[in-house]
Amino acid sequence: MTNDISTPAVVIDMMIAQRNIEKLQAHCDQHNIPLRPHIKTHKLPCMAKRQIQAGAIGITCQKIGEAEVMAQAGIEDILITYNILGQHKLDRLVRLSTKCRLSVVADNAHVVDGLAKTFAKAERPLEVLIECDTGAKRCGVQSAEEALVLGRLIHNASGLSLGGLMTYPPMGDQALVNNWLEKARNLLISKGLPCPKISNGGTPNMSRAQDVTIATEHRSGTYIYNDRSLIEAGLCRIEDCALSVKATIVSKPTKDRAVIDAGSKMLTSDLLGMEGFGLIKEAPDAKITSLSEEHGILDLSNTNWSPKVGDQIHIIPNHVCVVSNMVDYVYLVEPDKTIKAPVLARGLVT
Repeated sequence: MTNDISTPAVVIDMMIAQRNIEKLQAHCDQHNIPLRPHIKTHKLPCMAKRQIQAGAIGITCQKIGEAEVMAQAGIEDILITYNILGQHKLDRLVRLSTKCRLSVVADNAHVVDGLAKTFAKAERPLEVLIECDTGAKRCGVQSAEEALVLGRLIHNASGLSLGGLMTYPPMGDQALVNNWLEKARNLLISKGLPCPKISNGGTPNMSRAQDVTIATEHRSGTYIYNDRSLIEAGLCRIEDCALSVKATIVSKPTKDRAVIDAGSKMLTSDLLGMEGFGLIKEAPDAKITSLSEEHGILDLSNTNWSPKVGDQIHIIPNHVCVVSNMVDYVYLVEPDKTIKAPVLARGLVT
C-alpha cells in the first residue's frame, strides 16, 4: 500500500513501532521504573497516546510549543526538560499549566527568578526540578552543593515547588550517575528540602535504566523508532527500526554512482561519528556518501547491487529524531492501511 507514496517520504511501520513501545515498557515494568517517553522523536500525539496506553506515566517535551500541542490533544502529564527564558514564553507556560500537570527544569537562578515572578499569582505552584550535569556536559548544576543552593531558591520562591532532580546523563556510566544523584538528594533532604522525583534519561541507557537505582523515572525518546546510531551501538537490529526514508533513484551517471531524491532537507547532515548519511535497507553495503539539499549521492563501488533509475529504496536515518522534524507529514503503515498523518509538533522549537 506504500507504492502510491510520492518520494522522498518518511514511512513508519506501525507494527515495529508498537513492538518497540511495548518492549521498553515491559522492561521498565519489570524493574518498577516509571517511564516518561520523550516525544521529540515522533512529535505525534497519536504516538504519545500509544505510549501512555502501554503504561507510560506521562511524556517529556523539550519545548513549550511541543507541550502545547500535546496538551491540546489531551495528554495530562508533561515535563519540559529545558531552561525557559523570556516573558512571552513564561506567559505561555502559565496558560499551559492550566491544561495539564506541568513540571519544568532549571539549572540557574536567572531561570528560577523568571519562573517565580511569573507564577507568583498563578492558581497553583509550578513544579521545578533541578537539572544536574552528571557527566554529559550539557546543561545542569555542576555539583550537589550547587543543587542545594538552587533547591533552596526554588523551595523558597513564591509560586514554585521543588520537585527534585533531573539529568540527561552520559552514556554508559550508571554508577557515576547514581552516586552523583544520590549525593545531591541526600544533601537536599539533610537540609530539610523535598526531593520526591529523580528523573533520569537516555535511549542508549534504556536497557540499564534499573542500574540508576536512585531514579524515580526514566525518559527515552528514540526507542520508539530506533535508528542507525543505535544499530551501530549494538542496541537494536535493522528489523527493529520503524522509521525509514523512502527515496527514488533519479539518476545513475556511472556504474558506481547513483543519485536519490533525498538530500540534506530529508536525511539531515547528522553523522554522529559514522560514515555516510544513512543505511540503505535494500543494500547495506552501498554508501550514501554526500548530500546536497535535494540530492543524495550513492557510492556503489563496493556492492553487487545495481539499481536502475526509478527504483525505490528505504533508508534508516543516522539520527531519526531530526528527520521527524523535517517533514509536514509521515505515512503510518499498518498491515491493512496507510495513513498520511500531520506531524503536529513539527518545527515547534520555541
